[in-house]
Parts: sequence; C-alpha cells; structure tokens
Amino acid sequence: MNRRSLVGLSGLLALAPHQALAHTGVGETDGFLHGLMHPISGLDHVLAMVTVGLIAVQLGSRALWMVPASFVTMMAAGGVLGFYSIPIPSVEAGIALSVVVLGVVLAMQTSLPLTAAMRLVGLFAIFHGHAHGAEMPIEISAFGYGTGFLIATALLHSAGIGLGLSLARLSRIPARRICQVGGGGIALAGMVLLLIG
Repeated sequence: MNRRSLVGLSGLLALAPHQALAHTGVGETDGFLHGLMHPISGLDHVLAMVTVGLIAVQLGSRALWMVPASFVTMMAAGGVLGFYSIPIPSVEAGIALSVVVLGVVLAMQTSLPLTAAMRLVGLFAIFHGHAHGAEMPIEISAFGYGTGFLIATALLHSAGIGLGLSLARLSRIPARRICQVGGGGIALAGMVLLLIG
C-alpha cells in the first residue's frame, strides 16, 4: 500500500462513527491509554478535530501546522482548567457549537486570515480541553492522561490534513465541492449535538 493510500485510509478511519459523545465516564482508566481514547471515543471531538485539519488544508501554507498547533496548545490550557475544576460556562454547548462553526467555515470555503483561524480554533479548543481535564479519573496519572489526549488530538488533526490532501490529489470530483458538502454535514451534526446536549 503506498503512502497516499495510507494517508487516505487513516483519514477515513478517523471519520468512522463512534458513540455520540465522549463524556460517558466509562472505559479504560489507565492514564495514557484513557487519555488517548477519550478524544476518539466521541463523535463531537472527532468531527471538530478532523475539521480543524481540513480547514488547515483549505488555508494552506503555514496554516497546515499553525492552526492545529493552536488547537493543541489551547486544548492543553483548557485541560488544566478542567483538571483544577476552574469552571467554564456551557462546556458541552461550546463543544457542539465548535462542530457547527467549524463545519460552516469548511462548507463556506471561508478564507480566514491565519491569525483569525488560529484564534477561532483556539477558542473552541479550550472547551474540548476543559471537558477532557474535568473528566479525568482521579486515580490515574494526569501527565499520562494529558499526553494521551494531546497525541490523539494531533493524530485526528493529521487525519483531517491527510484526508484534505488526498482529496485534492486523488479525487475526480473537485475537493472544494466535497469539502463544501462534508462541511455542511458536519455543521448539521453539530446542530443535532446542540439539540440533544
């Protein structure tokens, strides 16, 4: 299997459906593994993080690494706030809203300035990080858990980037059109998450 195929496959696997939300409080509680599984066990997190990667591809150039890096950095900050029980209002609504807004940005093929894109994803990353930090089981290693959820996040961003780059290279249908439709679907999923949240 060549590298392009692997990148495309990893992007598709990242989009595979999981349980509706990552905030169930069940599952493996072994530090790193638990942290690694938390972001990929909920559709809300998967959609937001893969969409960040797709938006980074849409913006191109330095955005390929700066937009995901902003998300990871601010997610770590949000994780610390959650770990220390520093409240942020409407965390679950903020997570669902991130899916809506990021989906709309992707669907509209909005060419945001790099700093605006970094601020936007950074703002939403605080909500995602807070949820991860607040839901960390007490009996596990905070460092291992935090490392796990940051690595999982970076992998989901990479899957979005890989998917976006693969679409641009491999598809006969213009990648822009596919991203518009996909972004609309992501925004719609976020609306459902807002309604059921």
